[in-house]
Parts: sequence; C-alpha cells; structure tokens
Amino acid sequence: MEKQVEVKKEKKTPKANLGKVFGDGIFSNNPVFVQTVGMCSVLAISSSLANAVGMGISVIFVVVMSNLVISLLRNFISDEIRIPAFIVIIAGFVTIVQMLIKAYLPALDESLGIFIPLIVVNCLILARAEGFASQNGPLASIIDGIGQGLGYTLAISLLAFFRELFGAGTLFGARIIPEAYTIGFLQQPASSFIILGMLVAGFNAIKRAKNR
Repeated sequence: MEKQVEVKKEKKTPKANLGKVFGDGIFSNNPVFVQTVGMCSVLAISSSLANAVGMGISVIFVVVMSNLVISLLRNFISDEIRIPAFIVIIAGFVTIVQMLIKAYLPALDESLGIFIPLIVVNCLILARAEGFASQNGPLASIIDGIGQGLGYTLAISLLAFFRELFGAGTLFGARIIPEAYTIGFLQQPASSFIILGMLVAGFNAIKRAKNR
C-alpha cells in the first residue's frame, strides 16, 4: 500500500505555466527547428502547402487527443507497459484521422499516403506523451499538444511554402509565379534538406538575437 502511494506522489509535478508551455512548442522548443523530431514527414511531403497543412492538422489532432487521454490515465498505467500503452492510444487517434481523411478528403489521402499511418511512430507525439502528458494534468497537456502541434505545422508549412512557391510557382495549386521563372529542383526530395537547413539556420539566428 505504501509503495502505491509513493508512485502516485512521484507522478505529481508543480503546476505548469500554461503560457510558457504553449509558447515553447511554437518557438523556443519547436519540434522541428529545435528538437528535430518528426523529420520523416517534414522532409517527404513538404513539396505542397496543401499537403503540409493537412499533415499539420492531423498531427495537432493526434497529439492533443493522445496527450489528453494519457494525462487522464497516467496514474493507472504501469511504468512497465507505459510505452506500449502510449502507442496503442496514439494509434487509436491516428486511425480516426485516417478514416476521416479517406472519407472526406480522398485527394489529400492519396497525396499523404503512408505518412498518415506513420504518425503512430512520429517521435514528436511519443515524446510529448512520455515527457509531458504522463507527468502533467489534462489542461496543461492539451495546451502542450496545441503548442507542439502548431510548432510542427508552422515548420512544415514554411518549408512547403518555399518549395511550392519557387519550385512549382503555385500556392495551394493557384499560379503565383510563371512556370518559366521557377526552380524545378525545389520540387525534388533532395531540396527539402537544403531548404530545411536554411530555415533552421535562420530560426537559430533569430533565437540568438532575441536572447541577447
């Protein structure tokens, strides 16, 4: 009985500053630019802004809902099975997202393909479950999920913006730049590494300037 009481006490943490939690996810602890997690989908599907926004919304839904459920169940999930339990919870919400996209957005489903089910093993979502939701209350976990999800969406959308605009001359399929002035290489997979590197460098420069 004493041991059980001790475990519950260990899982209680000081109240999180909700404003800081939200801001960290978008800027100071951005999942892509700072943590460099969830990179597979960021690099693979960022040739189109529509794909990036669709993936971002999917990730926001999954990370918020899985954070909420894991936070509510954190005192009932044994440490020995916590990772498998987290993955099962995440997989449930990914399945919901995939079914909704298949039903209502078939074109997006075709574009994103395997990357929707791969959200299950997205390091960002599992990291938030393990590092935050399992140690904090439901409200803080929801705010963390929203902040981290928006941070991910911002990063992948910025990358997709530059690749689609200058690579295809379009945004959301609408022609912005004449095709003759586009750089076709930016639509190739290798370009995502180059553009992402430039964005990370710019992000770090802004961060350093802000901290001076």
